[in-house]
Amino acid sequence: MDDAVIRSMLKWPDVPDVYGWLQLDRRGGWRIRVGSTGGAPRFEPIGNTALRDFIARNYSADERGCWFFQNGPQRVFVTLAYAPFAFRLENGLFTDHCGQVLGGADGAWLDEEGSLILAAADRVGLLDDRDLNALAETLENRILSVGGEIVGVRELAGRDVEARFGFVREPRPVG
Repeated sequence: MDDAVIRSMLKWPDVPDVYGWLQLDRRGGWRIRVGSTGGAPRFEPIGNTALRDFIARNYSADERGCWFFQNGPQRVFVTLAYAPFAFRLENGLFTDHCGQVLGGADGAWLDEEGSLILAAADRVGLLDDRDLNALAETLENRILSVGGEIVGVRELAGRDVEARFGFVREPRPVG
């Protein structure tokens, strides 16, 4: 977390949390609420690279498994389209949407839609669907190399991912 963020948290400890304003899509794109249409919230991609990088550096989870962006003294909770992380295959390595390489994996799963879920001790995420073709033969054999480790690819229903890995897709205020 950025030093400036930590200092602001100490200076203003009672700033209310924000819900329903920030989303993470299936490909690791941050989306911000820009209004509503017909009563339904409308979201647009965040195009500013510096803002996306700031969010990524200050992205964390609370004890409930709700993921948030620490914006100074304020927690902005993130609605997850699928999982807390999205991975891309870059130069043979799995890199998450925050720019961190997945060094190894505790497991890999395919859901009923053919989406690949990767899990390590500190992260669980979905592989960007644009990278699935590069792994088609490997996935057909139900094995995958992650950070030099070979892991078996099992099946897991998409509806069970949230409970299996202990995160909350749609955070709500406590109480």
